[in-house]
Amino acid sequence: MALTDTQLKALKPKTKPYIVTDGDGLYVEVIPTGGVCWRYRYRLHGKQEKVSLGRYPGLSLKAARQKRAELATLVAQGQSPAQQKQRTKVELHAALTVREFAAQWMKEVVQRVRKNPRIIELYLEADILPVIGDRRLREVTPTDVQAIVFRKRDAGREKAAAMLRGILKRLFDYAMAQTLIEHNPIASLPTRFITTLTSRDRALEPAEIRTFLIELYQSNMARRSKLALYLLLLTLARKGELTRARWEHVHFDTAEWFIPPENSKTEKPHIVYLSRQAIELLRELHLLAGNSEWVLPGRIKNQPLSDAALNHAVDGVNFSIPQFTIHDLRRTASTRLNEMGYAGDVIEKALNHTQVGVRGIYNRAEYREQRQTMLQFWSDWVTDLIDERKILIFNFRKTG
Repeated sequence: MALTDTQLKALKPKTKPYIVTDGDGLYVEVIPTGGVCWRYRYRLHGKQEKVSLGRYPGLSLKAARQKRAELATLVAQGQSPAQQKQRTKVELHAALTVREFAAQWMKEVVQRVRKNPRIIELYLEADILPVIGDRRLREVTPTDVQAIVFRKRDAGREKAAAMLRGILKRLFDYAMAQTLIEHNPIASLPTRFITTLTSRDRALEPAEIRTFLIELYQSNMARRSKLALYLLLLTLARKGELTRARWEHVHFDTAEWFIPPENSKTEKPHIVYLSRQAIELLRELHLLAGNSEWVLPGRIKNQPLSDAALNHAVDGVNFSIPQFTIHDLRRTASTRLNEMGYAGDVIEKALNHTQVGVRGIYNRAEYREQRQTMLQFWSDWVTDLIDERKILIFNFRKTG
């Protein structure tokens, strides 16, 4: 008996798949998850074959019957609809570009399992797709993907290079799972060839700090990112502590920025005592943020700026000083303050480091007044570096 739309809409899933026929080889299979799939069954050269047509109601009853008629004509001509569909699939796969597949991967995998897929999107847009986006997926070689990773590594961005490798590996692993490629081109590049286990020791010299700030504010970087980088230098805060900061934790009246445990690497609350210069930076950021709860709003609604976005902002400026990372700004402040004679315990507390050993057990001092004095001195010292050049930091040309 031929099916009707009323019957199709009334079909309910069971614990096992079952079929309901429409006639002349056309039927639907109802699977336990609730899907209703159209299939066409036929005999060709003495063998029974079947081919999937699509899902109901995406493929309507009328359209499924029309498709059955078209396929029945092929069968009558001695052609196999199943083999023709496979050939078409292979041809489409062969022409699939990295850009097209990356969009599919983002939709089917990344956006479903990650709370903030924007980080991966940034790496795709900035580093991967401009290089191999228009290449056919099957034509990408190990040399192609290694060049992408090594470019970031050789720029001194080892963590970013490792992140790129991870993204490329997951992207091409999914392509393998879809039988689009036979081998993952990035598999031949172990992580140990990208990152080293030795810690960095880069600290900017006073002249480099001056050059960094001047070139930062003269660049085309977005104003918000400029202010954020200068704020990190003045406060000794971690990048992630700032990108995850909310306005409810910034207290202008007491000149304090509270970092809750969930935003702290130490998983303990921390207070950053704000200098006059830091307060001015935050006031401007408050204006730029509008109604957002985040100190640094991201491009995605109700989400903060990602760490990767700030990294890419720095990568986009051709600084004349030797390569450095955002984290080096913390090390720069720590190194210079130690050279100026400030107590190590006070500096460590300002850095929100956890002291280890017996000293960490017994030294629970907060050093509030010492930290306030030190951070104001540090901000004055940094400001003096650029004031020597008669450049007013808050009156720089506002670009971005």
